[in-house]
Amino acid sequence: MIDASVTFADIKAAAERLKPYINRTPLLRSTVLDMRSGGTVFLKAECVQRTGSFKIRGALNRILQLTEDERKVGVVAYSSGNHAQGVALAAKLAGVDATIVMPEDAPEVKRERTRRLGAEIVTYQRLTESREDIAAGIAAERGAVLVPPFEDPHIIAGQGTSGLEIAEEMMRLGREIDQVMVCCSGGGLAAGVGIAMKELSPKTKLITVEPNGYDDVKRSLVAGTRVTNVPGSSSICDALLLPTPGHLTFSILKSLGATGISVSDREAMGAIRFAAEELRVVAEPGGAVALAGVLYGHVDSRDKTTVALITGGNIDTKVLDQALRYAA
Repeated sequence: MIDASVTFADIKAAAERLKPYINRTPLLRSTVLDMRSGGTVFLKAECVQRTGSFKIRGALNRILQLTEDERKVGVVAYSSGNHAQGVALAAKLAGVDATIVMPEDAPEVKRERTRRLGAEIVTYQRLTESREDIAAGIAAERGAVLVPPFEDPHIIAGQGTSGLEIAEEMMRLGREIDQVMVCCSGGGLAAGVGIAMKELSPKTKLITVEPNGYDDVKRSLVAGTRVTNVPGSSSICDALLLPTPGHLTFSILKSLGATGISVSDREAMGAIRFAAEELRVVAEPGGAVALAGVLYGHVDSRDKTTVALITGGNIDTKVLDQALRYAA
C-alpha cells in the first residue's frame, strides 16, 4: 500500500506556490555518457537551482505556509549546508528570521553563503552532539517554528516538484523513463520524486544513491525496516552523512518499492570531474553520487532511458580542484 502522507496533489500545489521564486532546472544530455552507459541518460541539474541545490524547493514550500503569528517568531533549521541555504533564502523571501544549526566541519562555502543570506548560525560537533536536540531547544526557547530538512510533508512535497518537472519535460519529449536515480540522505527528495513518478510515470524504477559507509537507505530498503550506519564512517559527501533514514521518508520509499545503491568517494570525485569537463557543470560530492552510479556502472543502463539528478553544486574550491586533478 502506498503511503499517503504526501500526495501528488500536494506536489502540484507546491509547484504553483513556488513558481514565482524558483528556477525550472534543465535536463542535460551527454553523448559521452550515453556511449559509456549504453543507454540514454538525462541529468536533472538541480545544481543550478537558487542557492545551488534542490533544497530551496522544500524549505520555501514550508515557509510560505507559515501563519502570520509563526512569521513573527521566525524559523529554526538544522543542516550541513544546503538545507541551511535553502531555509535562509526562503526566510529572506518571506521576511522572517532564521536560525540554522550547522556542524563545525561544514564546508566554508556553505556557511558563508548561509550567513550572507541573513541567517544566524549556531555550530555543533557532528560526532558528539545532536543537531536535532539543539535546534529543538532553540525553537522551544524562542517559540520559533522548526523547519526540518526532510521529515515533513511540506518539505517532501516541495522537493517533489523536481520530479514533477522531470516527468513533464520527458512527456514533452515523448520519452518514457525506465529509471530515475536520486542522491539520498534523509530521503525527502527521493520520496517526493518517487511520488511524482508514481503518478505520471508509474513504470519508472526509483533508485536511491548514497556514499559507501552511509548507505542506510539502501540497507533499510533491503531489510524492510530502518537501520543505522556504523558510527565512525567518513565520506567526502558532506551533504549525505546521516545515520539513518527518516521515519516518514522511509515509509514512503518502502511503499513505492524503491531500491538503493552506493558509490565510493573516488567515484563521486570522478563524477565531479566528468560533470565539469563534459557538461560544464559544477557538482558537489553529495550531489554527484547519482551521476557516479550511472558513470561507473552500478545500475544496468544499457538500452534504457535513465534520469539522474545532480542535486547540488556547493563545493569548496579546494575540493573542486582535487576533483579536476583526479584521474578516474
